[in-house]
Amino acid sequence: MPIDVKTGTAPHPAEPAPRDWKPALLNGARMRCPHCGQGRMFNAYLKVNHACPVCGEVLDLHKADDAPPYFTITIVAHIVVPALLVVEQTWAPPEWLHAVIWLPLCLILSLVLLPIVKGGLIALQWAFRMHGFGVDDDEPVPEPKPDAA
Repeated sequence: MPIDVKTGTAPHPAEPAPRDWKPALLNGARMRCPHCGQGRMFNAYLKVNHACPVCGEVLDLHKADDAPPYFTITIVAHIVVPALLVVEQTWAPPEWLHAVIWLPLCLILSLVLLPIVKGGLIALQWAFRMHGFGVDDDEPVPEPKPDAA
């Protein structure tokens, strides 16, 4: 890229049009393409499609990593803990009954919410053009090579 002689910097290409994050988030939470809202985001439980089967938008550039499980655990805890406390304060059931109720509920809620949360996070990354979603220079930066002294 050529350097501007006056400023000493490279010219910036025109900024891409902003993407609306609200419909993208809703589409992602529905596990649909954040761009068109029609194509499926996942081809298995948590396996993201390479591209949307409807509009062709590339979907597998995400870097969701540990964020979906973290947010899922937080959501499940905010649902289960208050409910557990209300049941304990109201009826005071034995511990075995708590285990029978709350452990399966935690498991079921986690399994149901995890793809929804992951879809929403991927959609937000798409909407904000993070991790290669619409930005050419978002490639990993190689490690610098040590100087040969």
